[in-house]
Amino acid sequence: MLMPSRTKYRKVRKGRIHGGVATSLNELAYGSYGLVSQSAERLSSRQIEAARQAMTRYVKRGGQIWIRIFPHTPVTKKPLDVKMGSGKGNPEYFVAKVKPGSVMFEMDGVPEEVAREAMRLAAHKLPIKTTFIVKKEQ
Repeated sequence: MLMPSRTKYRKVRKGRIHGGVATSLNELAYGSYGLVSQSAERLSSRQIEAARQAMTRYVKRGGQIWIRIFPHTPVTKKPLDVKMGSGKGNPEYFVAKVKPGSVMFEMDGVPEEVAREAMRLAAHKLPIKTTFIVKKEQ
């Protein structure tokens, strides 16, 4: 699973996913095909890993996959049967904050039909609506 090797602060505030569409991460950088988010959401490292596994299993040894998002933000959780108060809980998992229009995954080295199906399988593992995009020919 993806997680930062070290962080400056153990705990962060929840915050919001501000603004409208993504201004960075909104174009294909590496591959010819991509999976783009249609809504704002926090994706956990487990969800990202499940999507990656679904894609790699479908394409088998062919092609290359790039993960363009990374879970930097820790999410805390208090243990079960603990009363309210007495401070913030311990970090439980890490999330990536995704804006609409962000390219989450890229793929290259496979035919378009294979990439489209692999991305569809990956999209089923994610809690957001997504679209499949193809790099424009120049």
